[in-house]
Amino acid sequence: MTTFLGIDYPTLWFLLVGAVFSGYAILDGFDLGAGAWHLFFRKEQSRRIALNAVGPVWDGNEVWLVIGGGALFAGFPHVYATLFSAMYIPFMLFLLFLILRAISIEFRSKEPMAWWRQTWDVTYSVASIMLALALGVVLGNVLQGMPIGADKEFAGSWLEFLNPYAFLIGFTTLALFMMHGAIYLLMKTEGRLYAKLTILLKRSIIGFIVLFSITSLYTLIYIPHLSDDFKSQPALFIVPVLTFLSIANIPRLATKRKFRQAFFFSALSIAFLLILVAIEIYPTILLSTLDPAYNITVYNAASSEKSLGIMLLFAAVGIPLVAGYTFFVYKTFAGKVELDETSY
Repeated sequence: MTTFLGIDYPTLWFLLVGAVFSGYAILDGFDLGAGAWHLFFRKEQSRRIALNAVGPVWDGNEVWLVIGGGALFAGFPHVYATLFSAMYIPFMLFLLFLILRAISIEFRSKEPMAWWRQTWDVTYSVASIMLALALGVVLGNVLQGMPIGADKEFAGSWLEFLNPYAFLIGFTTLALFMMHGAIYLLMKTEGRLYAKLTILLKRSIIGFIVLFSITSLYTLIYIPHLSDDFKSQPALFIVPVLTFLSIANIPRLATKRKFRQAFFFSALSIAFLLILVAIEIYPTILLSTLDPAYNITVYNAASSEKSLGIMLLFAAVGIPLVAGYTFFVYKTFAGKVELDETSY
């Protein structure tokens, strides 16, 4: 089997897809979280400031979702086909709310009427909440497994994605993004909105820690296969330890109002949590609850080695370009939000 730096191509693509989706979760996570808070801001100026905090970057953040979907399709077409077939309704809802969120941001300030702006404010906030929940529901189903047959096709009911564990992961994801988003808004605001956000951040930190603790306990008791690798390879425990330390740093830094550092550790926590997911499922990507022989893995779902090798060259060029553009945009729009005639 062809390798690169000692890593076989299917595993390398697994890491690549995971890294891209991690980038998406970190970047779009904070603006989904900011959108989830939107209706908590009562004043028109506060809502405009919050909207303009994410206005220059939200569409660029979603580029990482497009790259991740493309990388998944290119590297693991069987996973792409099975996952989208099984999770058809969540993904269609996800697409619908992506559209609603986009037009809410663009249409919200086109007319001065209060009812017009309130309508798009509600749409924007609800869409942001539902997007975070949908991502968590999909992840929850991937973690606990799905009824996949020998033909690599989904063999269950179309409502099987509605289960307690998926919803628990969904609400934990929403709480994580709301915390991440509150920290980002604190970096971009000042005055009364800044003061209000400090209170909201404390609540979001408490909510996330409670939900994360419940989710972790539920996983250990009812989804035991996710801890098998940690039991067989104790050295891997360094990852959950680092995850815990990263999460613990967030309230410590937030109390000191060091929000830039808190944002770094919030992003790092998201990355560590997704690394935990990767360790828990590898080499399986989609677990079959019908028979382990039907599991879809990085090896039986990957494209040919030649295809993976060629696409790796495109990824080596394309992903750094997108990362460079993302850095440029954030550098350009750094600092506190100032409203003017060009603002949303």
